[in-house]
Amino acid sequence: MKKLLILFMSALLGLSAFTAVRPAFAAGVVDAEIVLEVGSKRVLFEKDADAKMYPASTTKVLTAICAIENADLNEIVEITKPCVGVEGSSIYLEEGEKLSVRELLYGLMLRSGNDAATALALHVSGSIEKFAELMNETAAKAGAEHSNFVNPHGLPNDDHYVTARDLALITAYSLQNEDFKQIVSTKKIEISNGDKPYKRLLINKNKLLFNCEGATGVKTGYTKKAGRCLVSSCERNGMELVSVVLNCGPMFERAKAHFDKYFSLYKLYKVWESDFVADFVPVEGTEKECALRTENDVYLPLTEEEHKSLEIIYDIPEFLPNGVKKGREAGKLDFYARNKLIFSEKIYTINGIND
Repeated sequence: MKKLLILFMSALLGLSAFTAVRPAFAAGVVDAEIVLEVGSKRVLFEKDADAKMYPASTTKVLTAICAIENADLNEIVEITKPCVGVEGSSIYLEEGEKLSVRELLYGLMLRSGNDAATALALHVSGSIEKFAELMNETAAKAGAEHSNFVNPHGLPNDDHYVTARDLALITAYSLQNEDFKQIVSTKKIEISNGDKPYKRLLINKNKLLFNCEGATGVKTGYTKKAGRCLVSSCERNGMELVSVVLNCGPMFERAKAHFDKYFSLYKLYKVWESDFVADFVPVEGTEKECALRTENDVYLPLTEEEHKSLEIIYDIPEFLPNGVKKGREAGKLDFYARNKLIFSEKIYTINGIND
């Protein structure tokens, strides 16, 4: 059973409209790119976002969240021989020195240390192969469907690849973690340096943190095979966007242009409150009804025109089965703007038949 509810959301929730400005930026400078809003995962722009690409060190977004979710950040890691002298960018770890997981994460995300990536992988999983399994499991949990990871640093391997869409989803997932968000937004920090009398000073390679309003992260990358790659995030007026640009020479300029354009075109609107009762549905064989609601408020990035045309369609059953429990999934709300489906939110029973 489908019900149509047309809501003029600005009147319902008291939100004001805004004026759109459309800054232009050059086309054809990037092989694959995407802009995504973090909360809803709504894609605001994409170009070849499902093309198979090589991620270089943007891989470390996934490495970082895997380590954060599977290790105590205060645990101490003793550096072993396989972590020393790893090819490519490095924080110059030495065998036998000890750093915390948190310090290694700073070395990973600010200076792109391939040695830090290796140390984290071995600490968390015991081997690179086992850690790669964890990476792929975590990527799938984040919604990535067309990528494969075989190492924690992104050094070239034909079996190690991503899509721009998958990288954006992995990043949006990671940004929900406060430890991740704090680390990738750090501009500079000092960490331990073995027995030396001075500390390692780490300055973030992500130039957007220094010259882009609202920038919050995330990770640069480069190999000859991958080209210049950048996964970045930015928050303005309560809305956070992720930009992914792969094999793009002017990667910082391109990402900044993404943010300037799409923050001007879109605004985050609260379009549904979890306190709203979506509907009451009869229960088979009884005279009782179950109330339905969403688990969360719904916020969507919308243009002014989309906001004015927003429609909500209830996709719910005509009856619920006898004995239905509280918290049972019972359909969804589909949000349409300008006759196009842009988002769906599941709805659940507020009460059970015996409540």
